[in-house]
Amino acid sequence: MKHATLLALLMATMLAACATGPQQTDAEKLAFYRSHAGEPVKDFRYFGAINGWSPLGDGALAVWTKPSEAFLLELSGPCLDLDYAAAIRITHFGSRVSARFDDVIPLGAGTSSIKVPCRIQTIRPLDVKALRASQKELREAAAVEREAKS
Repeated sequence: MKHATLLALLMATMLAACATGPQQTDAEKLAFYRSHAGEPVKDFRYFGAINGWSPLGDGALAVWTKPSEAFLLELSGPCLDLDYAAAIRITHFGSRVSARFDDVIPLGAGTSSIKVPCRIQTIRPLDVKALRASQKELREAAAVEREAKS
């Protein structure tokens, strides 16, 4: 019950943020993804390629390993080039990415010439279906709000 109340409050906050401004803050994005994340896991299967990724400030990112499988990676400290990276590389051992052992490395023209690895502190699986449904609701609510203002 407490979780449902917290989720409802978070969704109301997210709807208000979408309705009042064009962009969510990094903190709002991270809170949204955290609300759709499961309990921390020690690692996940990784075969050297990702399907997509989204920076969530300088301390976290969402990584899709398949269209229907994603993880919230929270880093041990700020990863300063993450918001400017065109791509990322994830270190791994064998076919596993492990919390507290592997790193995210921002890549691309917008990053510094010295590639500083960003240590993965925690890995949490994302409920991709619920995440997409919530994103759709937020987009629809923002569209209704825009129509009401015009």
